Amino acid sequence: MDPIVMAVAPEPERRGMNSLGVAHLAVFNGPGKPFEFRSLPLPEPAAGEVLVAVSLATLCGSDLHTFDGRRQEPTPCVLGHEAVGRVIAVGEGRDPALIGQRVTWTLADSCGGCRPCLDWELPQKCERLFKYGHAPMGSGTGFNGCYASHIVLRAGTTVIPLPDSVTDAMAAPANCALATMVAATEPLTTGGDTVVIQGAGLLGLYGGALLKEAGWRRVLVVDRNPARLAFVPRFGGEPLTCSEAEALPSGSADAVIEATGSPMVVPEAIRLLRPGGHYALVGMVHPDSHLDLTGEAIIRKCLTLRGTHNYAPRHLRMAVAFLTQHAARYPWASLVSPPLPLQELGPAFAVAHQGLWPRVSVSPWTSSSGTFSRS
Repeated sequence: MDPIVMAVAPEPERRGMNSLGVAHLAVFNGPGKPFEFRSLPLPEPAAGEVLVAVSLATLCGSDLHTFDGRRQEPTPCVLGHEAVGRVIAVGEGRDPALIGQRVTWTLADSCGGCRPCLDWELPQKCERLFKYGHAPMGSGTGFNGCYASHIVLRAGTTVIPLPDSVTDAMAAPANCALATMVAATEPLTTGGDTVVIQGAGLLGLYGGALLKEAGWRRVLVVDRNPARLAFVPRFGGEPLTCSEAEALPSGSADAVIEATGSPMVVPEAIRLLRPGGHYALVGMVHPDSHLDLTGEAIIRKCLTLRGTHNYAPRHLRMAVAFLTQHAARYPWASLVSPPLPLQELGPAFAVAHQGLWPRVSVSPWTSSSGTFSRS
């Protein structure tokens, strides 16, 4: 188990500190270094801000990449962007009725006034975009990530109350993986005959449920890992090994969704797509993603290639509505591990690397030592 460093940071020199209480943050100082736990006074929310007590946070694949050094983020920072929590204070301009509500929120904060926000319907590409879990401690209040007892949501962040039927475990990954897959499948919601999803991680499993409910006759989900394939039938898909997928006839898929992160799967997708097919690229959000692909292959088949990175607020609303509508239809709880204490965040990353769960969760209110318990 990783060592845990405990530290009480000096009171920061920034606006609005008050008697709201103390927060605990797991600070990431770089790959190979233990998390540093800091205790800081809670800030008073400024205009438009929302102060949330984090109930449950999950470990996304991008967090694992940062932890491993495959993805670079400024340090020190607080990682984590998939979470659910309860509002404890709001700044001027926010609806005070939010206080006390259990909520989720968009993983990014947008300005609402630039061309991506206003003209292109791509607020996730805002010219002044801020992403939770990816910002240094020196930005704003410093309460920028979900691996903490509290987070401060900025004025351009959409906050969505959750119904009781949507549990914390169901909701925590919704503001990244599910909302992203809602965005990726948006052009495919009229249904069809056969769609192939490359990858049975959380994106692929969510895609299976979304497309099945959208009316697709066959949703084939391909993976090389038998443990991941075991989840597929529970979420509306038909599991296929890589060799079984290679035996499918050329041109047998109306659409293919890449959710593996590997460029090696692209030639197989092009082979499977029929003329006029749709290829959605979702997983390859890293530089090592050069494609073995010719323009001729795209042109002769009249293919549509569409990349999806993050999502707009409407997609998170749609994700919450989907979970609400299908709360009892799919075994959502099986996707997320029982929570580990926040102070065991280092070991939680080790568990995530084992791949036993599509998502590993942590909670600041679960404690093995009592240090951060809610008592």
